[in-house]
Amino acid sequence: MMQKLTNLLDAILKPALILLMVLLVTAVSWQVISRYVFASPSSWTEEVARFLLIWVGVLGAAYAYRTGVHLGLDVLPQKLTGRPAMILKYFTLAVVVFFSVTVLIVGGGALVSLTWELKQYSAVLGLPMSYVYSVIPIAGVLICLYSFAAAAGADVGKSTDSEEQEN
Repeated sequence: MMQKLTNLLDAILKPALILLMVLLVTAVSWQVISRYVFASPSSWTEEVARFLLIWVGVLGAAYAYRTGVHLGLDVLPQKLTGRPAMILKYFTLAVVVFFSVTVLIVGGGALVSLTWELKQYSAVLGLPMSYVYSVIPIAGVLICLYSFAAAAGADVGKSTDSEEQEN
């Protein structure tokens, strides 16, 4: 069941990241073209690019955790086998869940709530900043789900591309 959930999340997250990245490149390209070709820089592209970069970075971190390409020290896990390796794996997953819950979900949720209550809006687009910051608790939930899936034995920490799995 956890593998099915992981596959479903991957099927949503990977195309969403691709779309966000395409939008980011498009916004930045338009900014360059409008500034240097038309000599009339667009006012909205910088803010859109900043917000897209936040979403790509935070959701990308969750996806990197899922595929195992995030920054991590693997000296000790490679040297351990058997029960010590399993204990280390579950300890690491527990630390990741603790961080995700306390910092990303609770802290990020508090940030979203605060910016919503204070009615903070972006300067150019007039977009509620709580929308921008909502990616933080979303990523926290994703990382927790991927951690629970890894604890249940799902293929978490491995690439989702069949070409990379074959190599």
